[in-house]
Amino acid sequence: DLRDRVFVFPQETQDSYVLVMAKPEQPLQNFTVCLRSYTDLTRPYSLFSYATKAQDNEILLLKPKPGKYQFYVGGKSVSFRVPTGIAESEHVCAGWESTTGIVGFWFNGKPWPRKGLQKGYTVGAEAVIVLGQNTTSSTPGGGFDTPKSFVGEMSSVYMWDTGILTEHVREAMKDRVFEAPIFGWRNLPYQVVGEVYLK
Repeated sequence: DLRDRVFVFPQETQDSYVLVMAKPEQPLQNFTVCLRSYTDLTRPYSLFSYATKAQDNEILLLKPKPGKYQFYVGGKSVSFRVPTGIAESEHVCAGWESTTGIVGFWFNGKPWPRKGLQKGYTVGAEAVIVLGQNTTSSTPGGGFDTPKSFVGEMSSVYMWDTGILTEHVREAMKDRVFEAPIFGWRNLPYQVVGEVYLK
């Protein structure tokens, strides 16, 4: 149970990340990813990367610059503009459903206007899931992009094989999760590679 703890990524690197050791049991028609991050980076960085043999950016949550998040499904992306202000932690959730292609996005517990992406697509289940790096290979440690490495703190990481509601997003923000996700901050099976610390 990692409640009240954070992963600290202290410096830009090509070989430091957190490998999540859980996977969905079957290909995904729906999913939601949530996490909290705290950084003063202004360059692009990757928060959550889910790579399969078929597609590096099967699922990717990336922040290309302050005030913007980019969310990939199956190698295609939509972006969401968010407020920029005093450095404080940002909680984001992004969800997608295959039947409509609708992407839901929440910033600090508030829903943003929905967008469409990859209607009818299926996300593969055989994946490598990495926090803090943009995977360029479906082999753990098989290739990373140093300029997109995350520097800062990350916590409250969750992934469901369903869509969720705004009330559930707010529960995830407080680590009081309503139902068992594929993985979550209270039961995260992980392996630290390189220089990442749990504080």
